[in-house]
Amino acid sequence: MTIEAEGRDVSRLDRVQDAPLRLGDREFESRLIVGTGKYRDDETMVRAIRASGAEMVTVAVRRVELDRSKEGSILHHLDPDEFFILPNTAGCYTAEDALRYARLGRAAGLNEWVKLEVIGDESTLLPDVHATLEAARILVEEGFKVMAYTNEDLVTALRLEDAGCISVMPLASPIGSGLGLVNPYYIREIKSRLEVPVIVDAGVGTASDACATMEQGVDGVLMNTAIAAADHPATMARAMRLGVQAGRLAYLAGRMPTREIAVPSSPTHGMLD
Repeated sequence: MTIEAEGRDVSRLDRVQDAPLRLGDREFESRLIVGTGKYRDDETMVRAIRASGAEMVTVAVRRVELDRSKEGSILHHLDPDEFFILPNTAGCYTAEDALRYARLGRAAGLNEWVKLEVIGDESTLLPDVHATLEAARILVEEGFKVMAYTNEDLVTALRLEDAGCISVMPLASPIGSGLGLVNPYYIREIKSRLEVPVIVDAGVGTASDACATMEQGVDGVLMNTAIAAADHPATMARAMRLGVQAGRLAYLAGRMPTREIAVPSSPTHGMLD
């Protein structure tokens, strides 16, 4: 990763080394994952995804036409050589439904990966953690690579890791809320305790939210509504791309300590009279 400052390559002066994001048996240069819902048209969706720099794109198995040959299908517009498709179980409210649609996605020829969502409350769209754990264990046994959406609860995150998930995805705030990162402490705690990658999913509203989330040290961010619902989705997608990169660099750089008193930035000894 090369840092640019005022048009000058400063990589030899101050270079921060970072490895690609590794999920399962794959590596990704981008730490931003994006969704495909809520766009006004497919052309806008593709432009925004490309502007985001995302390599992994999630698609709701329950809500899309899975026949890629049909022009009305979202999959028709997503080149599998350009984007890695992550099927998800959005819209499922029981473990049984989530299992059904994960299996359907694999049978339709997508892949054995799945972003597992089991919603427990229709109003807040918060996850049903018991059903999520139940479905995760079964899907892992069936050979799926499971990335599990959950709340910001450490105990649940640890249990999902123990179940064999390749990534745990705690929410920043409720799906589609745009509230940003509500509980940074819990996100940091989850990241510090888990071995598998932690991808924050849901609630990011703008680029500063993406940056603040990545500053917690997490491995990536997944978002959809923040880009799709923007006045100019492709422009917001680029902002999110830069926000994720900035937050990651800030975390790797190591921020200064916070203090409750002022500390002069210039030395106070040896001053000219």
